[in-house]
Amino acid sequence: MAKESFSRAAKGELCRERITDTACALAEAYGILLFCNTFQPSEIRMITTSEPVAKRLPRLFSRAFDVTFDQLPEPGSGKYHFALSDGEKLGRIMAALGYDRKELSMHLNYAVLEAEGTIAAFFRGAFLAGGSVSDPRKRYQLELSTSHYRAAMGLQPLIAELGLAPKTVERGANYITYFKQSEAISDFLTAIGAPLAAMEIMNAKLEKNIYNKVNRRSNCDMANLDKAVEAAQKKIADIQRLKESGAWETLPEPLRETGELRLNHPELSLSQLAQLAGVSKSCLNHRLRRLAELSLLQ
Repeated sequence: MAKESFSRAAKGELCRERITDTACALAEAYGILLFCNTFQPSEIRMITTSEPVAKRLPRLFSRAFDVTFDQLPEPGSGKYHFALSDGEKLGRIMAALGYDRKELSMHLNYAVLEAEGTIAAFFRGAFLAGGSVSDPRKRYQLELSTSHYRAAMGLQPLIAELGLAPKTVERGANYITYFKQSEAISDFLTAIGAPLAAMEIMNAKLEKNIYNKVNRRSNCDMANLDKAVEAAQKKIADIQRLKESGAWETLPEPLRETGELRLNHPELSLSQLAQLAGVSKSCLNHRLRRLAELSLLQ
C-alpha cells in the first residue's frame, strides 16, 4: 500500500473535528463552497479523493443548511463526486450565505464569520476543498486554491486575524493563496485544527537543522583535515629536499629527530606529533619552520 501523503493525512486529521456548533458548521461549509470545483447559483459540484472528507461532507451540509446532496459518490470509485442542482436547496444555501441567486461573483461575506471559531472553521473548509500542503521533509508550501477572485482577495484580512501574512498569485483560472515558511504553515494548521500535522512540520524542520549542523561541522572537519594533510606534505617535501641535498647530516639532532617523526607519521596532527616527540606544540612547530627555512637554502 502506498504511503499516505502528508496533505491527505492533514485532511484526515481535520475531519476528526466534531461537527457540533451550527455557526462553525456553516463557516466550514462556506469555506468548502468557495474553494470547491464548482459553486454557482445554479450548480454546486465537489470532487475529492479523501475518504474522510467524503464522509464529512453530507453531515456538514446537513448541519449547516439542512440539505442533502442530489448526487452522491458511487462506492469504490476512488474519486468522490458530490452535486447539488435542486433549485430549492440551492436557494437555501445562497440565502444562508447572504448571496443573491443571480449573483455570479462570489465575494466573501464576513457576516457569516463573526461568531467565535468561525474563521478557523472557514479556513478548515477551504483547506479540505482547495488546499494542499507539501511533505515538510521535501519542502515547505501550503496552498489554498479558488476560482473566485473576490473570495481570494477577501482572505487577506481574515488570515491577518490569525496573525499570518500569505501571498497570492494567479495560476491559470485559479487564485492561489500560499505560505512558504514552516512556522506560518505550522501556525495555520494548528489554528484550523491539525496540531499533529503542525508538529510534524516542526519536527521535520528540527531534523533538517540538526542534519545541516552536522553536515556543516563535517565539512569543516574535512576542510581542516585537508589543510593539515597539505601542511604535512609540504613539511615532508622540505625534509626530503634537505636529505637529497646532503645537508641533513649537518643538522642538529633535535631537528633531525623532528624531521624523522614527520616522515614516519604523516597522518598525525601537529598536536599528536608533539605528544609523540615529548615536546610542546609550539616547540615542534618552531622546529618544523626551521627545517622549512633551511630547505629553501638548498
